[in-house]
Parts: sequence; C-alpha cells; structure tokens
Amino acid sequence: MILRTARYFGIRFKCPCCGGHFRKFFSYGVHPRPNAQCPRCESLERHRLLWLYLQQHTNLFTADLKLLHIAPEPVFQNKFQTMSNLDYISADLESPLAQIKMDITEIPYPDNTFHAILCSHVLEHVEDDRKALRELFRVLKPGGWAILQSPIDLKRDKTFEDPEIVSPGTRERFFGQHDHVRLYGRDYKDRLTEAGFTVRIDDFVKTLDTQAVEKYRLEKDEYIYFCQKT
Repeated sequence: MILRTARYFGIRFKCPCCGGHFRKFFSYGVHPRPNAQCPRCESLERHRLLWLYLQQHTNLFTADLKLLHIAPEPVFQNKFQTMSNLDYISADLESPLAQIKMDITEIPYPDNTFHAILCSHVLEHVEDDRKALRELFRVLKPGGWAILQSPIDLKRDKTFEDPEIVSPGTRERFFGQHDHVRLYGRDYKDRLTEAGFTVRIDDFVKTLDTQAVEKYRLEKDEYIYFCQKT
C-alpha cells in the first residue's frame, strides 16, 4: 500500500481526515470520479466534508458523549476509538469492522441511550427505513443530535422506491447502486421529521472558500442533515 500511494504524494490536495498531502487522489465510484478517494485513509468526498463539519460545528471532540456509529467507516472508527471523551459503540448488520452486530430497525438499546448518532449512507439500503429512523430517534437522548446522511437526487421532488425492483442490475439502473432499495429526493427531510427529529439542512460546504473545497476535494452540492431530539 505504501508503494502504491508514494507516487501520489504532493502538495496540491489535502485530506483533513488523515492529514495527508497528495498531488492527486484515486478515482472512485461506479462511474469513476477523478480525485475522489484519499490514497492513505481511503476517505471519500462525503467523509472529508463530514469530518470538517464534526470539527467545526459539533461537540464531538470536546464533550463527554456516548456515540452510536452505524456502519463504521474505518477512517472514523480508528480515530473515535482513541478519543477519551467518547463512549464509542459501532454497529452494523454485516460489517466485520463493527463492534456489535445490529439490525438498525431493531436497535438493542433502551430509550434515550446515546448523546450522538452517526449514520451515513445506510438508510438507502434498508427496506423499512421509516422503522429504522424511529429506532434511531428512540435511542437518542433528549437534546442529543444525529447526522443522518444518504445519497439524494436534488433534481427529484419525491423519493423513488419500488419493492418490485429487486435484481442488482435493475437496482443499479434505477437507484444508482446494486444494493440500494430507493433513490431519495428532496423530501428526504420529511422522512426524518416524520420520525420525530428536528432537522437542519446545513449547506456547510458553501461556507468554505473555493480554494478549500478544491484542496480537500469536496462535493459542492453535499448537504449535512443535522437532526436533533428536542
């Protein structure tokens, strides 16, 4: 891996997750995006944006928090496990990276357990996403926050889903990936509020200057869905 990444070292781009500097990033995606994946920590555009947001707009690094991390990304889990202020739990139905095996529609924790929840690019895989959202709301403490990210087609008013679309090839054609079961539209916020969350759609990336967006290789139309249990 070191030999593979050494030729990418440089100063043009920087990964805020691992602190590495590179002349270019790896291409990544079903339809490969250039300069998308960090050669060192493998973060993607959404991970780098979320890391910056967590640093600048949450208490994740300063408060004593019980954190539930769904489908843990290695770059985040490795860091969160070393943070003394976090009582950290990662969970997933299948991933061997997670500390516990868990169905997000049946979370095995009491009401009001967690101060914070991170769940990124998970709900589009879940058949009953509304039940999953109710469970996330249930286990979040009053006053707690959750960041619930999903791929969203901003050109689409309504979420598209069809339970009869089951083959991997057809799902990829309609939903963008072979294991997705829906394509969220701009009504994604409505699903979050239906579960009880107070939702702020934060256009954080637009507060960054263009040089930072390019240097960190961020998506210009990525929004942060910051949800609270008020």
